[in-house]
Amino acid sequence: MQKDMTKGNPMPIILQFTWPLFLGNVFQQVYNAVDSMIVGRFVGSGALAAVGSTGTIMFLVIGAATGLSTGFTVLTSQRYGIHDEEGIKKSVANGMLLSAAVIILMTVSSLLGMKGILRLLNTPENIFEDAYTYISIICAGIIASVAYNFFSACLRAIGNSKVPLVTLIFSACLNVVLDLALIVGLKMGVAGAALATIISRGRQDQKRCQRRIAGR
Repeated sequence: MQKDMTKGNPMPIILQFTWPLFLGNVFQQVYNAVDSMIVGRFVGSGALAAVGSTGTIMFLVIGAATGLSTGFTVLTSQRYGIHDEEGIKKSVANGMLLSAAVIILMTVSSLLGMKGILRLLNTPENIFEDAYTYISIICAGIIASVAYNFFSACLRAIGNSKVPLVTLIFSACLNVVLDLALIVGLKMGVAGAALATIISRGRQDQKRCQRRIAGR
């Protein structure tokens, strides 16, 4: 499913590459809404407020970590464009090492400073503990988000935007199932919502990504 985007008519190639990205963003928003509905319906408005209050922190921490790891694949795309097989392998290997460093740095720093950040944002006391529990579990699972986004970016770097879409859809469906199991079935509250998110991301088809990259 690799695609050499340096050859052929640019417009059809770009459209073929971008429609899975657009569809993935739409699907992401839909399953986020379903996730919020489950928390609000079965845990309560306080829990929903706690989860919502951490949105800015998630965007900052998870966004920074995944953004950095995704940026490491720019060189992979350049190497693929000039058909440098050895360069592709080296860039992926270096990207993995740098992503590991980002994971360690962001996980440790976010967990150590999380209570201070919540205080700085004036998180209400009645939802503070739920907010802290939720965002701490999410930050502890940064490795899952970074791993998926890095391998997805590697695939996109070689012109494959369809496999990341498939894994995203699988993850979204698994997240909803785990939400129902952990929140409704096991009564784990916001901790269940966070665990469902981390587990579903961790179970995305990373081995398939690795095999496709190695196949180049």
